[in-house]
Amino acid sequence: MSYQLENTQQGEKYNTIFSRTTPAQRRKRNARTKLRSRLLLGVYLLLMILPIYWLLNMSLQTNSEILGSMTMWPENLTFDNYIGIFTDSSWYMGYVNSIAYVLMNMLITICVALPAAYAFSRYSFIGDKHLFFWLLTNLMAPPAVFLLPYFQLYYSVGLFDTHIAVALAHCLFNIPLAIWILEGFMSSVPKEIDETAYIDGYSFPRFFIKIFIPMIRSGIGVTLFFLFMFSWVELLLARTLTATEAQPIGMIMTRTSTASGIDWGTLAAAGVLTILPGILVVYFVRNHIAKGFALGRT
Repeated sequence: MSYQLENTQQGEKYNTIFSRTTPAQRRKRNARTKLRSRLLLGVYLLLMILPIYWLLNMSLQTNSEILGSMTMWPENLTFDNYIGIFTDSSWYMGYVNSIAYVLMNMLITICVALPAAYAFSRYSFIGDKHLFFWLLTNLMAPPAVFLLPYFQLYYSVGLFDTHIAVALAHCLFNIPLAIWILEGFMSSVPKEIDETAYIDGYSFPRFFIKIFIPMIRSGIGVTLFFLFMFSWVELLLARTLTATEAQPIGMIMTRTSTASGIDWGTLAAAGVLTILPGILVVYFVRNHIAKGFALGRT
């Protein structure tokens, strides 16, 4: 009783103080709050963008300028670092190799994960929850655990140093992740839609492709985003399972160290070009990602 009385008195006190403030004072307080929020947001964005800007700045400088003095903008603007990458097959083929196995992995993973996630979301069978949990446990193991088995297997069957080898190795981690994300989106779709489609004479493939997949396109966009991010930045498996023909760009970037030192300009230019595919992916699926984070399991 005394606790309720104390809260009531405190509330009346705050209401009295608030009623004493004039509209001008309240507008001033709101303006200070907005200004503080914008300043904090500006500092955060500055800290996030500064490394990317500095990478771009270094890519437009020569090595002597990079090592000589710190400048906010290149004194002698040069595109030689980018020209060297696009004219050297050992460099631009690294991007081609990375994009090739990333796209292959995304295609294989989404084709396997869509029907598997539908089965988990629509049907109940013996051990379904245990199997679903077992899929997630694959994500708990570091990629280094599977290096030796994959290397020996691919070398024995002739898949070593191929794009499909890296794509299949990444499927071990991406397929469980894709199933986990898509199952959350599919479970949010009412089962009555499936039954109505069957009554209307739709076959399962036709229903799945024309009706069901468009309804979960936001989930597919989120899934493809995560699949791309894992395969694009993963280096350990890609480096171990390739030698010369299918080396990713991450492996090529480690070769900038020579007897004369590290080629900082070329390394920075390669870093800028490595960021661009991620920016393009985010741009094309940005609407799906926003909806997916709001509605899906992620």
